[in-house]
Amino acid sequence: MNVITFGTFDCFHVGHLRIFSRIKTKYPSSTLIVGISSDKLNFEKKGRYPVIPLEQRMEIIKSIRHVDRVFVEDSLEKKGGYLAKYKADVLVMGNDHEGRFDTFSEICTVEYLERTPQISTTEIIEKIHTDT
Repeated sequence: MNVITFGTFDCFHVGHLRIFSRIKTKYPSSTLIVGISSDKLNFEKKGRYPVIPLEQRMEIIKSIRHVDRVFVEDSLEKKGGYLAKYKADVLVMGNDHEGRFDTFSEICTVEYLERTPQISTTEIIEKIHTDT
């Protein structure tokens, strides 16, 4: 079974780790494939470039024991193509995206996991800016 998730994974934190861990706990014999947003795509989505460059984010995510494979996501419009290419059985996203990816339920099961409370990359970056 192939399970896929997507994200920027900038300023890696425990919330990122927990989503990978929870996916592997729920789907223990699955292959976990992670699409990592390119710097350009992150700018298009959030209006800012990641703090951590793509190559470093990929290296970090590759080193996580729960993750089996990573690739660069360079376009939101290609998400369905990525699901098909990697033969995804399940797409897992954080529940802050609830309903946003339901259109892909024709390709695979779509599931939303609860985010780790009180932690986000945006909050970390904002805190750094206010503390300096």
